[in-house]
Amino acid sequence: MKLLVTRPAAQAAEWVGWLRERGIEALPLPLIGIFAPPDEAPVRQAWASLVSCRLVVFVSPNAAEQFFALRPAGIAWPEGTLAGSPGPGTSRVLRALGVPATRIVEPAADAAQFDSESLWRQLALRDWPGARVLIVRGESGRDWLADTLREHGAIIDFVTAYQRGEPSLDEAERALLSEALAHPQAHAWLFSSSESIAHLQSLAPHAHWQAARALATHPRIAQRAREAGFGQVHECRPSVDAVVACLQSIGNPPTPTT
Repeated sequence: MKLLVTRPAAQAAEWVGWLRERGIEALPLPLIGIFAPPDEAPVRQAWASLVSCRLVVFVSPNAAEQFFALRPAGIAWPEGTLAGSPGPGTSRVLRALGVPATRIVEPAADAAQFDSESLWRQLALRDWPGARVLIVRGESGRDWLADTLREHGAIIDFVTAYQRGEPSLDEAERALLSEALAHPQAHAWLFSSSESIAHLQSLAPHAHWQAARALATHPRIAQRAREAGFGQVHECRPSVDAVVACLQSIGNPPTPTT
């Protein structure tokens, strides 16, 4: 069974490499395009005022990469500023970009989900009245964490570091999509975003998904896959080990008891 990794191109390539090391026939089929922000000036201004922030929350690896890509020369990560991460992928990018591991706040390693709610369980241990918090994201996103921090007294600002949109598939990617549509039982789709499912439906508007399998890394994404019509939807944590175990369980279903 071929596993189609639908993350944005950079993360898809990374995940494909890890999965192939584990013996999984993984292929990249990015279903989210990442583009420059409509205006770069607010990001550069945010860097200039970063020292006044108690916390900067990066909603995804792309948020971190795009924010740092616009860092003005000569500005380092402030010693007194925390970096909030919703999961290990974002934390890994932040460390690679030079944020000290001691300044990164992330969900517990054994958290059931890597998301805003799990990040808040770590942030809730701190005092927030009057603290400035910057949230780095795309043009929009869930406001749950911002609302929760605001309820605890924090002063919230947002900055758009990138735009997300429907990708432009190249010839090889279109051929892979056609193959998956023609042979749904020979493929499984790995979804890490509900948006990628919407883009898939736009790219293949007449497709029927009853015979297709989806692996979803969050309950909200799993529900979106069911709404799209996927006949089999399996939930798994967004880690390589969890994805491998889930895929192996699909290929080797348990023997029924009598």
